Amino acid sequence: MTTTTAPARTAAPATTTGAGRRRRRPFRLGGALLYVVLIVIAVIYIFPFLIDISTSFKTETDATNDPLGLLPPTWSVAAYTYLFANSDFPIWFVNSAVVTVAVTTGRTLFDSAAGYALARLRFGGRNALYAGFIAVMAVPGVVLLIPKFLVINQLGMFDSYSGMIVPLFADAAGVFIMKNFFESIPVAVEEAARIDGAGTLRTFWSVILPMARPALVTIVILSFQGSWNELAHFIVSTSSPDLYTLTKGVATLSSGAIGSAKRYPVQLGAAAIMTIPVAILFIAFQRRITNTASGAVKE
Repeated sequence: MTTTTAPARTAAPATTTGAGRRRRRPFRLGGALLYVVLIVIAVIYIFPFLIDISTSFKTETDATNDPLGLLPPTWSVAAYTYLFANSDFPIWFVNSAVVTVAVTTGRTLFDSAAGYALARLRFGGRNALYAGFIAVMAVPGVVLLIPKFLVINQLGMFDSYSGMIVPLFADAAGVFIMKNFFESIPVAVEEAARIDGAGTLRTFWSVILPMARPALVTIVILSFQGSWNELAHFIVSTSSPDLYTLTKGVATLSSGAIGSAKRYPVQLGAAAIMTIPVAILFIAFQRRITNTASGAVKE
């Protein structure tokens, strides 16, 4: 009796599986071109800022002869020495800090309160009032400079801290942002607070406002940046040099003499210093802007 044996099966080639093995992504020309375009746009966008930093460390002669050079032929801190030792730049910086902190605090409070009232409270003329806010957002801020000046002058607030702070306590864009964010919060949260005995003000301050941290951080950053670079300070604090802010004071640096009438290193050095507070604020709070669930977690 003969027995037949089945032919031996050849073993399949071993395959390696696991997290360590990754599939090669096919090369896409469109994606590579997109990255190239984005890099070019980023370079164009950041190039003026790099020139700002570089020129601030140049001498007057080098800044005039080679204004677009990124590496100063001769490194010099004469511009920064002049700013802090021979000019009123420290006073301008302090004035800007005082005005900006006051405006940011007041705008955050008033914008959030107005946004909550438009989002939750029911009162006559609410829709008309909201439409008015939208209409104000469509008007360029430069157009309102003269009316603001006339109102400030009539109220006796011209050339004073109050004239630079009070008109900026609220803005239509901030109210719009807060209203839309409050409307995204479930009404059941407020109903639960009312069941526990909380009134409208208590509910707003202790329950709703902590949940609106992402919107509040956005308002803080926009308010700080807007007040720090506010153009209206040009017409409000023009009489007393002791009330000059950075936007007004830095504009006066083009006159006088420190080796040249233009004084590019001095002006660009002041501009570089002006960017530091805004950059620090944005870096410190950028994660909270997108962290929409930070205020909703019960601690």
